[in-house]
Amino acid sequence: MKFIQYYLDCLSHASYLIADETTGRAVVVDPQRDVAEYLSDADEFGYTIELVIETHFHADFLSGHLELAEATGAKIVYSSVAETEFESMGVEDGERYSLGEVALEFRHTPGHTPESMSIVIYEHEGDEVPYGVLTGDALFIGDVGRPDLLASIGFTREELADKLYDSLHDKLMTLPDATRVYPAHGAGSACGKNLSTELWSTIGEQKETNYALRAPDKATFMELVTEGQPPAPSYFVYNAVLNRKDRGLLDETAMPKAMTYEQVLDAMAAGAVLVDGRSPEEFATGHLRNAINIGLDGRYAEFAGSVIRSDVDIVLFTEPGQELEGKNRLARIGFDRVIGYLDRPYEVMLSHREDVEAASRLTATAFDQRASELADLQIVDVRNPGEVEAGTIPHAIPIPVGQLPNRLSELDPVRPTVVYCAGGYRSSVAASLLRQRGFADVSDILGGFGAWDEAHQKV
Repeated sequence: MKFIQYYLDCLSHASYLIADETTGRAVVVDPQRDVAEYLSDADEFGYTIELVIETHFHADFLSGHLELAEATGAKIVYSSVAETEFESMGVEDGERYSLGEVALEFRHTPGHTPESMSIVIYEHEGDEVPYGVLTGDALFIGDVGRPDLLASIGFTREELADKLYDSLHDKLMTLPDATRVYPAHGAGSACGKNLSTELWSTIGEQKETNYALRAPDKATFMELVTEGQPPAPSYFVYNAVLNRKDRGLLDETAMPKAMTYEQVLDAMAAGAVLVDGRSPEEFATGHLRNAINIGLDGRYAEFAGSVIRSDVDIVLFTEPGQELEGKNRLARIGFDRVIGYLDRPYEVMLSHREDVEAASRLTATAFDQRASELADLQIVDVRNPGEVEAGTIPHAIPIPVGQLPNRLSELDPVRPTVVYCAGGYRSSVAASLLRQRGFADVSDILGGFGAWDEAHQKV
């Protein structure tokens, strides 16, 4: 058996290729939308990808099942409970599929979503102990899938938490302790609240260490997994619905259109958003007015999907040579309305200095001085609730960055404002969004709460 785990750090997303080396037959599970890496590996090893298997309708990314099926002719597989607008094959609970010596067993594990399923992998058809199990978002390393993401489309978190408990105890924890556990996400994903940085574990280890699996009864489990979840980015429902649909395919080799500055200004006047993909430090030294800073070095697509609507046009500002990367990373969450990128961006900034602004970034000491001088200073903490509970700057208004676009009415655009996060990435996103929305005096804190807290501990 050939088993490959692919891990996409910027979305904390794991996908898999499983092949029988005696027959060359292969499947891909939970693929990302840009599928070139799977195709390249299959070509290198001489495998034929015959199935694209989805553990569920993902909410945090737009899956590449349609792209991979188009490229290989593979069938798309979901749980028999799932309904899709495109042609797909449904598999029943307990159904098996042979690749030769390698065998797959499908187990329905609803809870994170109603149609969730897990895939048990056997290196040889008759093995008593499976090689591993692909758990999708049912079971993570250190956590389980949150049951509240579909509350807006007809399912209560209590209903799904109840199903999740049964799935974990009746379908997954019954596997031998030595069975390896391979989830669809790791630390940083908003699909849970306590995901480990480890990329795999075993059933036995999870029984001993996973807080949710150690709950003494169903009522305690339901309480544990429904409280304290991080705010879901606003694009999650959009992706959950889009993953069911027959939609356009991504051409990951197609460059976005080069645009002049005049074309960019016209697009912005018509409602387009200019996304500056440079680091917060570079953005602060000089950027075009009304640009939103979402650095390519961070969780680019996730935060773009958190502060930009899916139905608006996007123009990219990137370092030359990163335009295609910017387009494809937004496409990973179905944000396909990238109409182009600003050509020769630094030449534009030099020739249009009247449209270039610097971003105010304060050290912890400078922030303290400003707070002492301005009685009406507005402080905004854009971290998640769990982070805020662990400590916050006095008098800060907690609004997670992903909720900021819909909660602007809680803030006064006239008052001087300072935004902070944990380290400085999210605060630059939030501060640039506030400026774009008309807030006149906005700064963020260099090093975020960590720098402020360290400075005050020293005092």
